[in-house]
Amino acid sequence: MSKKIKVSFTGSGEHLLAGLLEVPSGSIRAFALFAHCFTCGKDVVAASRISRSLVAQGIAVMRFDFTGLGNSDGDFSNTNFSSNVEDLISAANFLRDQYVAPSLLIGHSLGGTAILHAAQEIPDAQGVVTIGSPAKAIHVSKQFSVDLENININGSAVVNLAGRSFTIKKQFLDDLQSSSEKYISKLRKALLILVVYPEVCNLFL
Repeated sequence: MSKKIKVSFTGSGEHLLAGLLEVPSGSIRAFALFAHCFTCGKDVVAASRISRSLVAQGIAVMRFDFTGLGNSDGDFSNTNFSSNVEDLISAANFLRDQYVAPSLLIGHSLGGTAILHAAQEIPDAQGVVTIGSPAKAIHVSKQFSVDLENININGSAVVNLAGRSFTIKKQFLDDLQSSSEKYISKLRKALLILVVYPEVCNLFL
C-alpha cells in the first residue's frame, strides 16, 4: 500500500501551508507536484484520484492547499494568482530540500495556469500537465462576472462559487489582468507540456 505523509511548509506571505505527500510502497520513479483548481483544495476528488493513479505507477505526488484554503493559513481574500504561483515555487523548493525535486508538474483549472507560470522557476521539471486550464489567468473572472461591477466600484464583493462564499478583492482582478500572457513562450523548449481538456477531466470526477 502507498504511504500518506502530512507535510507543511512556508508559502507566500510567510504563511504555513498544509500538504499531503503520497509515496508508493515500492521504488519511487519520480516526484510530482499537483496544483488544485480555483477555490478548491488538496482533497478535492480529482486531485486525490489522479494522485492515487500516479502513485500506482511508482510516482510520489505532493498536493497542498493554497494560502487561505483548506488547512493552510492565511486569508483567501488577500491572495491572488501571483501568490498562488509563489506557493507552488515554495512547494517545489520544499520537495527539493526534504525529498526529491519534482520532475512532473500537474495543475487542474487555474492551478494548471499557475503551474505553467511557476514551471520556469522550477528547473528540475521535465514535464507539465494541465487539466481544463484557461490559456489566460484572467478567464477565471468569468466565474464571478455578475459581481465584477461591485468589485470594481466597492473594492470587493462576496461571491458564491460552487456553493461556498468567498470575498474577491479588486487587487485579485488586477493581478489576473497583469499576469503575463506570453509565459508559455518563455518555458524551456525541453519541457514537455501536455494539455488535457475538460471532458477528459470528467474521468477523474
